[in-house]
Amino acid sequence: MFKKDTYVQHPGMPTWGIGKVLEDVVMDKARVFFIDAGEKLISLKSITLQQVASPKEFHPVLDNPSIYNRDKSKKFISLTQAKAEFLLLFPEGFHDKEYFREERDYKVVAHELMQSLLSKEQLSEMLSSADFAEVCRRSLQVVNKTNLIFPNEKMALKDGLKDDASKKLFAEDLFELLYGSATQQLRFERFAKTLDKIGAAKWTIISYFMFIAFPETEMFMKPTVSQHAAELCAFELNYKSELNWLTYKCLLQFSGYLKKELVKMELEPRDMIDVQSFMWCIRPGSYV
Repeated sequence: MFKKDTYVQHPGMPTWGIGKVLEDVVMDKARVFFIDAGEKLISLKSITLQQVASPKEFHPVLDNPSIYNRDKSKKFISLTQAKAEFLLLFPEGFHDKEYFREERDYKVVAHELMQSLLSKEQLSEMLSSADFAEVCRRSLQVVNKTNLIFPNEKMALKDGLKDDASKKLFAEDLFELLYGSATQQLRFERFAKTLDKIGAAKWTIISYFMFIAFPETEMFMKPTVSQHAAELCAFELNYKSELNWLTYKCLLQFSGYLKKELVKMELEPRDMIDVQSFMWCIRPGSYV
């Protein structure tokens, strides 16, 4: 009999991938979470599961505690299925002409605008001359370049930057967030406090500047979109509406995992812009 946390494969369903036994087997029935099929209840009277060696490295899905008590009311869709849905929208994947027009090009334009308006050198120069108002003006220009942030959230940021003290605080801490020498956690937490002080503490705002500045490594957090994508993989984001480092750290871990899986599925994501676009496109109702 199989014990909890044993790794197995289903001999008749190789497409389900590796599975992990979720509890000690009782009454010849094994409760198993398969990486490409979700949770299954297997009758060992009719199926002989094959035990496999434990993966040498930590697996962000199978080794995540969330798989033991996953909400069964939420339908499991494997990444293979998600890929199929994505390719229905864009048959040539991340190289589809419509994909560039609908999802990628405008984000790249925003990135290029960020580089031209808020580079490390330009921000340093504006801070040295105490031109905090110009930093805020340029920041709002970059924010308004895309529709990633809701209009009411853009307005909250704009309203929060009306007085001189707020402009100074925002400008200095934006520099620290993007180009500071402290750990990313400390820089994130400092900017989160700043956004809270000016009434603009939104996930879309804090993650937008990092994502648009560094699309190779950072990820944009649209809470419902990010949570849906993570749930497909039974990945725990530890999401809270309040800005916090743990949630963003988990988002980065999940994004890195998802990018690697998309590469394995031969979708060839270039950067986190492609990964974020994939998350958006597979969300129910995104394209109707």
